Amino acid sequence: MADTATTASAAAASAANASTDAPPFQLGKPRFQQTSFFGRFRHFLDIIDPRTLFVTERRLREAVQLLEDYKHGTLRPGVTNEQLWSAQKIKQAILHPDTNEKIFMPFRMSGYIPFGTPIVVGLLLPNQTLASTVFWQWLNQSHNACVNYANRNATKPSPASKFIQGYLGAVISAVSIAVGLNVLVQKANKFTPATRLLVQRFVPFPAVGQPSCRRVPGCSSPCKALCAWQPSAWPCRWPSASSLRCQRSKQAS
Repeated sequence: MADTATTASAAAASAANASTDAPPFQLGKPRFQQTSFFGRFRHFLDIIDPRTLFVTERRLREAVQLLEDYKHGTLRPGVTNEQLWSAQKIKQAILHPDTNEKIFMPFRMSGYIPFGTPIVVGLLLPNQTLASTVFWQWLNQSHNACVNYANRNATKPSPASKFIQGYLGAVISAVSIAVGLNVLVQKANKFTPATRLLVQRFVPFPAVGQPSCRRVPGCSSPCKALCAWQPSAWPCRWPSASSLRCQRSKQAS
């Protein structure tokens, strides 16, 4: 019955979209083709769209209700594919797919750029002291850990000790690498002041990248890159609008 209702809703939406460029709506599916890099790129842009941070509670309820109507085949006449895609985008950007609870704004994927950019700027500040280096590395890893936890796979609960272990490992690794490399650069007598300053600007990159490979549970940076660049790695749910869960195809194993 649910499939029949969904089919009826799809037919109604298609009829209303005869004059639009929006693709036929598919509940729970990406709007853009995932078989090409450009399609995945547009999918990523949709996910990190910061405009969804300003969606009101009323608009969120309307989006959820619209998707429910589509699912049960009670979609009102005149609803377009564009409206359905927009509703799904809003729901996925704000609500956790497993718990249906709102994700705290700084930890949503759509909030990653506006809330993460100040941290990146802090990491790249010149002439940092030991205290400022430790602070920005700690803040960056804390933000990443919160994003991973907020978007965790809630269908398979993990012990809190795993998150704590991963968080502490990431913080210790990042701080150790950043401080260690800064000390080595400062003691490098063969570097000119200009070269030393240039090298110091690149210290945050290995400090940030190495802990990302260790962070558990959740998707690591190599997984993100694989999902983005290699179609053979799909289907992968990173990054869905509200989930960092990486669920690889069983056929690929």
